[in-house]
Amino acid sequence: MSYKSLTVETSNNIAHIRLNRPDKRNSMNADFWRELPEAVQQIDEQASARVIVLSSTGKHFCAGMDLEVFTDDSLSSQSELGRKHENLRRKVLQLQDIMSIFENVRMPTLAAIQGGCIGGGVDMVTACDIRYCTEDAFFSIEETKLAMTADMGTLQRLPHLISHGLTRELAYTGRRMYAKEAQRAGLVNQVFNDQEALIAGVMEVAAQIAARSPLAVTGCKEMLNYSRDHNVPDSLKYMASWQSGMFQPQTDMMETFSAKMEGRDPQFHDLNKVEPVV
Repeated sequence: MSYKSLTVETSNNIAHIRLNRPDKRNSMNADFWRELPEAVQQIDEQASARVIVLSSTGKHFCAGMDLEVFTDDSLSSQSELGRKHENLRRKVLQLQDIMSIFENVRMPTLAAIQGGCIGGGVDMVTACDIRYCTEDAFFSIEETKLAMTADMGTLQRLPHLISHGLTRELAYTGRRMYAKEAQRAGLVNQVFNDQEALIAGVMEVAAQIAARSPLAVTGCKEMLNYSRDHNVPDSLKYMASWQSGMFQPQTDMMETFSAKMEGRDPQFHDLNKVEPVV
């Protein structure tokens, strides 16, 4: 499909989504908010890839929310105050749901970040499974500089990725955290020299993931997300329930053993497409 704010290419079971407004530092305009969930949902529903790589074009990964979103007529309407605020709450929830799509999609999501990752950009990459960046990358929770509180997931997800103390410092001050500090803190897995090396390195990781059983990989994602939000006993019970239904040794596991004995790469079935309810 053709999009205004991004491009999507799928090859070798890897879907590559690129933010594509480099002249606007890939800020999140109205097109972005419509197109991103559509693109990710289509990949998930069609099971057209086993991994999603998120990257962008130009000098900066994402400058956050485009100012046009703040001039939305519905936010400045003269309606009764309670209804106006209910509408704003609903709008924030909608934006949160869009950011959460990287977390909720069945496939692992890998973010490749260059230059500035600011505001909403941080919301977006913290919802991804894994993050990588270039040496010139930096992360900034800019909202306090605008007299706002970050509201699309950073404050909820970042403390699960780095320390609470560092999260609070970044959120309160709005300062920039550069690549090396981000790697030491655990926000990114690896730092690359430049964007070309970044994309090549992330695609290599994506290829390794795509070569594994898609059912086993989506099971890992499901369990890791659940365990983050629940205690160990509850997570172990959920794991047992999942395994009792998804563990099928006569299919993917047998294919793994057969491929090893025959000296070839295993061939796995993709996840099923998501069929419409009616």
